[in-house]
Amino acid sequence: MTRLLFREDPYQREAPGSVVAHTEEGGIVLDASLFYATGGGQPGDSGWLEWGGTQLNIATAVKVEGEHIALLPAEPVALPPIGTQVVQSLDWDRRHKHMRVHTALHLLSVVVPYGVTGGQISASHGRLDFDMPEAPQDKPAIEDALNEYVAIDARVSDGWISAAELEAAPQLVKTMAVKPPKGAGDIRLVRIGEEGDWIDLQPCGGTHVARTGEIGALRLGKIEKKGRQNRRVYVHLDS
Repeated sequence: MTRLLFREDPYQREAPGSVVAHTEEGGIVLDASLFYATGGGQPGDSGWLEWGGTQLNIATAVKVEGEHIALLPAEPVALPPIGTQVVQSLDWDRRHKHMRVHTALHLLSVVVPYGVTGGQISASHGRLDFDMPEAPQDKPAIEDALNEYVAIDARVSDGWISAAELEAAPQLVKTMAVKPPKGAGDIRLVRIGEEGDWIDLQPCGGTHVARTGEIGALRLGKIEKKGRQNRRVYVHLDS
């Protein structure tokens, strides 16, 4: 299993790594990955690897068999041989925007309290699909509520619970179509706020900012009808 450096510290921008395998598709598997792998609606990280005076641009990262992560080069090139020690560096601006948007979507799931049927994240905006028959009418109120949560600068943290504990608290699972992320038999929870007064508490495997104030001002985008019971709501970073 690849060591998930992005989970240990989502603010780490550079780290060493050792090449342990190549994939048939031309991907590079390291013993420890600074790069988040595509999943949960969040894109894989981009950046570059350096070794022996060579720099290789990485377009994205994906999950591969055996709970490993493969880094995919931006173009077909010679890969660092197995055993090579490399330095991995993130496109930090892009990753940080993903962290801001992902945390904003957690807040959106609080402000619009319906089951989530899908979602997607980019560096400028994100969207959630909700299981609700009618679109919300007061868009300014939703935007104001999101920015109030940003303004209070609530702490964002994570922790782990067992599958049995999650089964006993099904209200924690907001996503209706995606299984909660697991690791070592447990499920990772992302928490916004403080114990006893949580703003949000739900299973999630993505990267997030440390405090809601770091998200910055948010702007509510369009609301689309995506089926009889589905409404798609967009939220944008102001800068």
